Parts: sequence; structure tokens; C-alpha cells
Amino acid sequence: MIDRTDFYAAKLTYETDASDVHAALKAGEELFVIDVRSDEAWAQGRVSGAVHMHYSEIAVRAPAEIPADADVVVYCWSPGCDAGAKGALEFAKLGYRVREMIGGFEYWVREGYPVEDADGVHRRPVDPLTGIARVRTRA
Repeated sequence: MIDRTDFYAAKLTYETDASDVHAALKAGEELFVIDVRSDEAWAQGRVSGAVHMHYSEIAVRAPAEIPADADVVVYCWSPGCDAGAKGALEFAKLGYRVREMIGGFEYWVREGYPVEDADGVHRRPVDPLTGIARVRTRA
């Protein structure tokens, strides 16, 4: 039987969430965020600064575009989508340090982080069920 602490330590090695990815990017950590969804989903909006690489293209494109020693985070649409796991598997087969962003793009948006589309970078309102809406006050 696997020890519970080993299980959760391993889980955190392979998964991350929108909040931690946003914090890492904001802190200037070198992190390759990869959107593994379809072209149509990418066009509707994506994590600001993400690279679009459908999971079926990773085996060919990643070695040419992503440094072998890079920290990689993949995401798909939502918790109801397994494209992120498919993408993470493809990166893992190539030997990359890869984590899947649980909650996917859905939770990135719901937590109010920057979203990019053809019109530029936007922030959507924070969903109070998933993030903390901060009220700005004047001093």
C-alpha cells in the first residue's frame, strides 16, 4: 500500500493549479505554458502568453520548440477534459518535467487571470466560487 504522504507528494509533482501557475509567471519563473486544445478552442481564448501545441503535435514539435530542460505546464479546457493528461503524457515520453494544470482554462478564467485572444489581453470577472474578488479602495 502506498503511503498517503507519498501519494500527495507525487500528485504535486505532476499537477499544479491556475493560482500557482499565475504566481510563478508573475514571479518571472521560466515556465512554458502549453495549450493542448484544438485550434477553435485556442481562438476563443487562452492563457496569456501560452504556446499552442495540440497534444497530437507534441512528439514532433516539442523537441524543436521547447528546451529539453524546461519546466512545462499543459492545460486543456476544464476538469471534464482529458487533453491535458494526453499532452502531459506526450511531454513525459520525451523526458520533459511536465505538470498538468488542474481545472484547465476554465478555472484560469474563473479565477480572473489574464486571457488572450485576437482582440488582445483581457481579464474576466472573478467567479466568487473559485477565486477571491479583491475590492480596490482609495486611500
